[in-house]
Amino acid sequence: MSGLPILGLMLGDMTGIGPEISAKLLAAGALKDAARIAVIGDARVLEMGCADAGVKPEWRTYGAVRDIDWSRPEIPVVDLGNIDPATLPRGELSPESGRLTGETLKHMIDLALAGELQGICFAPLNKAALHRGGWKYHDEHQMFAALTRHEGFFGEMNVIKEFATFRVTSHVSLREAVNMISPDRITAAVRLADTTLRANGVAAPRIAVAALNPHGGEGGLFGDEEITIIRPTVERLRGEGIGCVGPVSSDVIFLKALKGEYDGVVMMYHDQGQIATKLLGFNKGVTVTAGLKTVFTTPAHGTAFDIVGQGKADTGALESALRIAARMAAARMAATG
Repeated sequence: MSGLPILGLMLGDMTGIGPEISAKLLAAGALKDAARIAVIGDARVLEMGCADAGVKPEWRTYGAVRDIDWSRPEIPVVDLGNIDPATLPRGELSPESGRLTGETLKHMIDLALAGELQGICFAPLNKAALHRGGWKYHDEHQMFAALTRHEGFFGEMNVIKEFATFRVTSHVSLREAVNMISPDRITAAVRLADTTLRANGVAAPRIAVAALNPHGGEGGLFGDEEITIIRPTVERLRGEGIGCVGPVSSDVIFLKALKGEYDGVVMMYHDQGQIATKLLGFNKGVTVTAGLKTVFTTPAHGTAFDIVGQGKADTGALESALRIAARMAAARMAATG
């Protein structure tokens, strides 16, 4: 067990299903083969999640990750004592909960930067609550990049069983996204896809790059970005040894990926791939913040306010997120010796 990566698990925004699915998964003990997992947050929130899930696992609180006795059978909880669930609403957006969720994540990032955590997995957040709570970023990925002092390209990877997707542009308007598409951004996204898929256990990634326009532009009839930007970039990257093809029309690219022809798809804008991945694996998908010095993973689904406290939330995506975080963290540990 001593060689396994140490992952910090954040219970998510406490107004949603995060505490419940975290408690249910921890009680099952299904991930002991993959990582050493420490809950970072407030023990009262975990206790609430256990009540929702109808489980009674044993845990032990610690003041710091470095103090954890990993030989003990109890779930280790680094109790920050910062969130009193009795003072906050449930099943609805709460700026105060968003503020506290952000503070917990920042504490975990500091631990990761100090080398005490090899990865961070977090149960579902609420982006609007984070923003209204004072964390003024478009999404948590930009927040993580800022807090880790990252420079350069990074991106979101969405993983389902069949394939993973990456983005040339992400949380911007569609009008702005089209203007942002360039050889440099496509190059960065494809290289990120290749590196991240390798870290996730794919030895020789097969990557498809999506077209921008309908039917790939029909030879320039309605849009020439495929001819002037996308195809030349893909050909250059193939010449460098990256296993990529494209541009592939977006009305067939996901059918081909579903059949197993590609390990990853690089899309030009957010919804081009999100519709496909959520349709195929809404309750099983995982989101990875790729390209940062710290591993970040989370379920691709949201806080599910409509079923909070009912004990029926599914743990599948959170388990997959923890396993992917463990695999990527272990790969980084092996690469650095």
